[in-house]
Amino acid sequence: MRSGVTVSRVRLDDAGRAIGVYGHDRGGARIEIDAQFVVGADGLGSRVARSVGPQSSRTGAAMAPSNTPISMVFHGMALNCSSPIVPWSGCSTHDGQACVWVGSPSADVRLARRRAASRTEAFTAQLELAAPDLVARLRAGRRTSPVTGMLRGPNQLRRAHGPGWALVGDAGYHRDAVTGYGLSDAYRDAELLAVALHRALGGDADEHAALADYQHRRDNAVRDVFALTCALAAYPPVAEFVELQKQLSRAIDIEASGLAARPVPGEREPACA
Repeated sequence: MRSGVTVSRVRLDDAGRAIGVYGHDRGGARIEIDAQFVVGADGLGSRVARSVGPQSSRTGAAMAPSNTPISMVFHGMALNCSSPIVPWSGCSTHDGQACVWVGSPSADVRLARRRAASRTEAFTAQLELAAPDLVARLRAGRRTSPVTGMLRGPNQLRRAHGPGWALVGDAGYHRDAVTGYGLSDAYRDAELLAVALHRALGGDADEHAALADYQHRRDNAVRDVFALTCALAAYPPVAEFVELQKQLSRAIDIEASGLAARPVPGEREPACA
């Protein structure tokens, strides 16, 4: 474990295999770190991915504009979530606070931002479309965080491995936040990759075969949820949006059941009686 290190790019040998990373420490001194394997768990803007250049094996960008969730935290609020127009939600957090978010197509949010003097005003305008009764409560409440948001959240599935490297989390797979469902993906893929690397580095399987199996399992796990997310992010008419949400719920249940049936890595099989 090395703290205070910023990785700039992956080191490749003459054959194109990842053999470590280049970077610098807090003082700016250059460093090189050798590695038997390089894992990019460095998010949507992954420097590891940029260094090794994996192609996206699937993308939803053409059929689904990315939405923009924008949120803020308020003190002392209890919330109900419903809207026939714009998806929004609120959830209790800690110390009597609640997080409120609203999602809209990016074009709508950009227009709202141009018309408003601040992000807060733009957020309020968007929320007023979704939950006008809530806006008065928000204005009377005490805001405890700045408004945050996200534009340009692509739907993409990158190739997950290559010689000496692998991608996990948002570095390898990213989808629109419209579903509010995604952290489970990172936990699932981290486990799948850890098992694959354990087999490869322990000599129980060929590296390429083990990592190809990781990508195959990841792709199978995300296939239906990815397609439904792309469809939801296009913000279809309300009736279709609701039906897609029901389909998403079923797809998530199926995925969860499949994962629950998998053996827990590292646990020994129970002895036969």
